[in-house]
Amino acid sequence: MRASLSAMERLTMAQLTVRMTTTENTTTLVLGGTGKTGRRIAERLTAAGRPVRIGSRGGEPPFDWEDRTTWAPALRGTGAAYLAYYPDIADPGAADTLRAFAEQAVRGGTRRLVLLSARGMEATLPAERAVAVDGAEWTVIRASWFFQNFTEGILRDGVLGGEIVFPAGDVKEPFIDADDIAEVAVAALTGDGRHAGRIHDLTGPRLLTFAEVAAEIARASGREVHYAPVSAAGYGALLSGYGLPDDLVAFLTELFGTLLDGRNARVTDGVHRALGRAPRDIADVAREAAADRAWG
Repeated sequence: MRASLSAMERLTMAQLTVRMTTTENTTTLVLGGTGKTGRRIAERLTAAGRPVRIGSRGGEPPFDWEDRTTWAPALRGTGAAYLAYYPDIADPGAADTLRAFAEQAVRGGTRRLVLLSARGMEATLPAERAVAVDGAEWTVIRASWFFQNFTEGILRDGVLGGEIVFPAGDVKEPFIDADDIAEVAVAALTGDGRHAGRIHDLTGPRLLTFAEVAAEIARASGREVHYAPVSAAGYGALLSGYGLPDDLVAFLTELFGTLLDGRNARVTDGVHRALGRAPRDIADVAREAAADRAWG
């Protein structure tokens, strides 16, 4: 007993904290856990028998990026966290908020942090750097345009109406399946640590224009669906007509103009590097979505 006490006495407080949190902090916090990627991550973790806490304003306990008093209850007992920042990772205040959250998380023993980011945007770089705090095992996922925007996102109504109106012209994008993103995130959250300190640039396997995606959806669903390109100003006017506030309209039109100017028109091997397999092709994802009645 004396030998055991002597060994414990030699431990620093930091070492004791590491030992305690390694065994006690087993829950994974999924922020944005009801969203496109968060929901899929939570489902995979639950299926694997891992404790999950959904971080959202309606969660238990509730979580709100803008209310820092909600952070500690959400982080309690967690060893890893998936960070989907709201309202957008390109927001000017995102970096400061994410840094404060990451520092608080690590102090409490939540050391593995996986951040969802976007490809080709300089505005996201400060937020990405913000999670790389001392003591964190951080991973950044830079994802291309989600195909699920056509099944459960902003473009689904266009599919249902037969006309996808969007300011993308004929630019090509390596659309990715959100399930591939979720699988990479789960590997980073639960794996052997080889994803720590890495930035995963994730895309689908081929470049497609929005018109070509509309054609894939039409073939898979049997619907008449086509793409109707519109100018950024025209799209902004359309959003205003839906009642969106002016500042949000300006943000969205600038965001889409940045993301869809051709800068991301390249395919990467990020999914293969992370998972050892190719990403899913959009034709297969569209057929599966149609079978699941994503469009009714």
